[in-house]
Amino acid sequence: MSRLGWGVRAELRKLLGLPTAWIGLVLGTLLAPVIVLVNAPYTRRAIEDGTIADPSDLGLQDLGIGLIGPMVLGVVIVSSEYTSTGHDAPRARQLTATLTAMPGRLRLLAAKTVALVVVAAAQAAVTAAATLTLTQVLHGPHVPAPAPARVAAAVLYWTLIALLSYSVTLITRNGIMPLTFLIVNSTIVSVSYLLTKVTDLAVYLPDIVGAQMFIRTADFPVRVAPVTAGLVMTAWIAVLLTIGAVLFHRRDP
Repeated sequence: MSRLGWGVRAELRKLLGLPTAWIGLVLGTLLAPVIVLVNAPYTRRAIEDGTIADPSDLGLQDLGIGLIGPMVLGVVIVSSEYTSTGHDAPRARQLTATLTAMPGRLRLLAAKTVALVVVAAAQAAVTAAATLTLTQVLHGPHVPAPAPARVAAAVLYWTLIALLSYSVTLITRNGIMPLTFLIVNSTIVSVSYLLTKVTDLAVYLPDIVGAQMFIRTADFPVRVAPVTAGLVMTAWIAVLLTIGAVLFHRRDP
């Protein structure tokens, strides 16, 4: 096995050994199907009385609440490296031990990135399948099944959100600030969405533009084609990851 392959296995074990990561996995996987189930009576009435004129996004829209999962994963895979290794050495951090085992910093980041993508994509696929299946069971012919390309785009969006939180945490070296902002922005008050009311350019922020890969009925001032939306969000992630990698390479452990 190559050094990168060994590193990916090690990072997978580390990530899946973190209690906080499992909180993200459980919450991210269960929240969307639970929301579909809880909202089923209202959704059924809204479809029947025409309040929901276009139900084609139902199920896919509900995946948004589950984004807590990849956000947590993306943050903790980095922030866990900056935690103290014990009370007897409060200044010693996990990163020191990690770099001792894998001195190449860029190879370490590559291993972390691959591990994160594998776990986030797997969680996204499971969550999407459960949420969309439940939506079909509850609402039957009233809600058309989304095309496979839209489901794949939703899984890609989920994975890119994990990489977004990962890259921001690499830059800040602090998990609390990015995680708090990302969760609030996606579940309580979307600062990104509010900015679209101020300037059309906000449509190209990563979380807003990425959603247009698979959401068709959102109220955005500018519509972006799905492929273009995917390219723009990927470009955002590439830039942020590059900045994070440069800073990680130059900083002290």
